[in-house]
Amino acid sequence: MTVDDVIQELQGYASESTKKILMRHGAPEPIYGVKVGDMKKIVKKIKKDHELSLELYKTGNSDAMYLAGLIADEKQITKAQLTDWATTATYSMISEYAVAWVASETPHGWNIGMEWIDSDNEKIASAGWSTLSNYISITPDKDIDIPAVKALINRVIKDLQGSQNRVKYTMNRFIICAGTYVHGLTQEAMKASEQYGKVEVDMNGTACKVPVVGSYLQKMVDGSRIGIKRKQARC
Repeated sequence: MTVDDVIQELQGYASESTKKILMRHGAPEPIYGVKVGDMKKIVKKIKKDHELSLELYKTGNSDAMYLAGLIADEKQITKAQLTDWATTATYSMISEYAVAWVASETPHGWNIGMEWIDSDNEKIASAGWSTLSNYISITPDKDIDIPAVKALINRVIKDLQGSQNRVKYTMNRFIICAGTYVHGLTQEAMKASEQYGKVEVDMNGTACKVPVVGSYLQKMVDGSRIGIKRKQARC
């Protein structure tokens, strides 16, 4: 499929109600308002296509950029291309989900996440924390630098409350992921959240809430879900 073919398909799935919801979450124009379920119908036709994903992302259309993340080839996309994606992401669903998902599945997922979290750019830093969260959710514990994860937990304790809005949100999510997906870190994650306290994030007037680490992790413990890895970051 060409970019024009994909754009035409996206237009065919346009939903005014979905568009309004996404724009309340920060999505800018141009956007058609395509539901993820409808995007996945397009993904089934395309599978993975490196060049097409790059072209779709360059359109600046919010739906096309999100779709680009779903069809990106994690074996071909480069660090430079991913950094460009993180830099030019138009809102949080692109930077913290589409971009971070792909980045975490690449061979340089951990390293690029560590680079991004040091950025002063809110979009890049939040993409970095989300990349690291996704990385530990799909990577076997034996391949994870556990001391480095613990160091990041301590960094969150120290820095979260003074961080930028979306960075606070993704830092909190990192603590949840560390406690959920890495054996032996659940209690440490719970204690960390107690130390940095309640997380106040501007959710752009939506009903979305910041997950409470302790109650979330307790549900994972009760459901025997601790340490169960995801097959892939993208969903």
